[in-house]
Amino acid sequence: MSGGESALELAARRLEQAVHVLERRLAQRLKAAQDGGLFEQDRAKLAAELDESRARERELEAAGLEASQALGRAILEIRAALNGAAQGAEH
Repeated sequence: MSGGESALELAARRLEQAVHVLERRLAQRLKAAQDGGLFEQDRAKLAAELDESRARERELEAAGLEASQALGRAILEIRAALNGAAQGAEH
Protein backbone atom coordinates (compact mmCIF):
# COMPACT_ATOMS: atom_id res chain seq x y z
CA MET A 1 0.00 0.00 0.00
CA SER A 2 1.27 3.42 -0.84
CA GLY A 3 0.86 6.50 1.33
CA GLY A 4 -2.50 6.57 3.03
CA GLU A 5 -4.14 4.00 0.73
CA SER A 6 -6.10 1.38 2.69
CA ALA A 7 -6.42 -2.27 1.76
CA LEU A 8 -10.01 -1.62 0.71
CA GLU A 9 -9.00 1.21 -1.63
CA LEU A 10 -6.24 -0.96 -3.12
CA ALA A 11 -8.68 -3.83 -3.66
CA ALA A 12 -11.21 -1.48 -5.26
CA ARG A 13 -8.57 -0.12 -7.64
CA ARG A 14 -7.46 -3.62 -8.60
CA LEU A 15 -11.07 -4.63 -9.18
CA GLU A 16 -11.64 -1.61 -11.42
CA GLN A 17 -8.54 -2.49 -13.44
CA ALA A 18 -9.67 -6.11 -13.79
CA VAL A 19 -13.14 -5.03 -14.94
CA HIS A 20 -11.56 -2.64 -17.46
CA VAL A 21 -9.36 -5.43 -18.85
CA LEU A 22 -12.37 -7.76 -19.02
CA GLU A 23 -14.48 -5.17 -20.86
CA ARG A 24 -11.67 -4.53 -23.34
CA ARG A 25 -11.21 -8.25 -24.04
CA LEU A 26 -14.95 -8.75 -24.43
CA ALA A 27 -15.13 -5.88 -26.90
CA GLN A 28 -12.22 -7.37 -28.88
CA ARG A 29 -13.89 -10.79 -28.99
CA LEU A 30 -17.21 -9.36 -30.11
CA LYS A 31 -15.50 -7.38 -32.85
CA ALA A 32 -13.53 -10.44 -33.96
CA ALA A 33 -16.70 -12.53 -33.99
CA GLN A 34 -18.55 -9.97 -36.10
CA ASP A 35 -15.61 -9.40 -38.44
CA GLY A 36 -14.90 -13.09 -38.81
CA GLY A 37 -18.51 -13.94 -39.52
CA LEU A 38 -18.77 -16.36 -36.62
CA PHE A 39 -22.39 -15.44 -36.09
CA GLU A 40 -23.14 -16.03 -39.77
CA GLN A 41 -21.34 -19.37 -39.67
CA ASP A 42 -23.38 -20.43 -36.65
CA ARG A 43 -26.57 -19.30 -38.34
CA ALA A 44 -25.68 -21.15 -41.52
CA LYS A 45 -24.86 -24.30 -39.55
CA LEU A 46 -28.16 -24.11 -37.67
CA ALA A 47 -30.05 -23.58 -40.94
CA ALA A 48 -28.38 -26.64 -42.46
CA GLU A 49 -29.21 -28.72 -39.40
CA LEU A 50 -32.82 -27.52 -39.55
CA ASP A 51 -33.03 -28.51 -43.22
CA GLU A 52 -31.65 -31.95 -42.39
CA SER A 53 -34.14 -32.34 -39.55
CA ARG A 54 -37.04 -31.37 -41.79
CA ALA A 55 -35.92 -33.85 -44.45
CA ARG A 56 -35.70 -36.56 -41.79
CA GLU A 57 -39.16 -35.60 -40.54
CA ARG A 58 -40.57 -36.03 -44.07
CA GLU A 59 -38.86 -39.43 -44.37
CA LEU A 60 -40.32 -40.54 -41.04
CA GLU A 61 -43.79 -39.32 -42.02
CA ALA A 62 -43.58 -41.27 -45.29
CA ALA A 63 -42.40 -44.39 -43.44
CA GLY A 64 -45.23 -43.96 -40.92
CA LEU A 65 -47.76 -43.65 -43.73
CA GLU A 66 -46.39 -46.78 -45.40
CA ALA A 67 -46.54 -48.68 -42.13
CA SER A 68 -50.09 -47.49 -41.52
CA GLN A 69 -51.19 -48.58 -44.98
CA ALA A 70 -49.52 -51.97 -44.56
CA LEU A 71 -51.20 -52.41 -41.21
CA GLY A 72 -54.56 -51.47 -42.75
CA ARG A 73 -54.08 -54.07 -45.48
CA ALA A 74 -53.10 -56.69 -42.90
CA ILE A 75 -56.22 -55.92 -40.84
CA LEU A 76 -58.41 -56.31 -43.93
CA GLU A 77 -56.76 -59.64 -44.78
CA ILE A 78 -57.20 -60.91 -41.23
CA ARG A 79 -60.86 -59.84 -41.19
CA ALA A 80 -61.43 -61.51 -44.56
CA ALA A 81 -59.75 -64.68 -43.31
CA LEU A 82 -61.81 -64.66 -40.11
CA ASN A 83 -65.02 -64.01 -42.03
CA GLY A 84 -64.16 -66.84 -44.41
CA ALA A 85 -63.48 -69.17 -41.50
CA ALA A 86 -66.72 -68.15 -39.79
CA GLN A 87 -68.76 -68.69 -42.99
CA GLY A 88 -67.07 -72.07 -43.51
CA ALA A 89 -68.02 -73.16 -40.00
CA GLU A 90 -71.68 -72.18 -40.59
CA HIS A 91 -72.02 -74.41 -43.65
